[in-house]
Amino acid sequence: MESEYIYHVTTQVEWDNAKNQGAYKPANFDADGFIHCSTEQQVPGVLDRFYQGQTGLVKLKIEKAKLSRPLLFELATDLDELFPHIYGALNVDSVVEVTVL
Repeated sequence: MESEYIYHVTTQVEWDNAKNQGAYKPANFDADGFIHCSTEQQVPGVLDRFYQGQTGLVKLKIEKAKLSRPLLFELATDLDELFPHIYGALNVDSVVEVTVL
């Protein structure tokens, strides 16, 4: 059964800025063209691959039904796994929970 939530890891500073602006775009958005997200089961692997040793991180729990931009599940060919990608800025009201990592 598919979950109604997806997840994104960012810094507390970036999330605080997003709340003030009403929308969130990570630093690599312009280069990638989308926001990288994960399913709940994919979060530990993402943390291992991309965030080892980093501090000040938060995990955003995003309700898919509240997204104002398109969401596509796309293949990460290096892992042969589908990952959720948000094509546009993340509206902060779609985030239903923030967990300090």
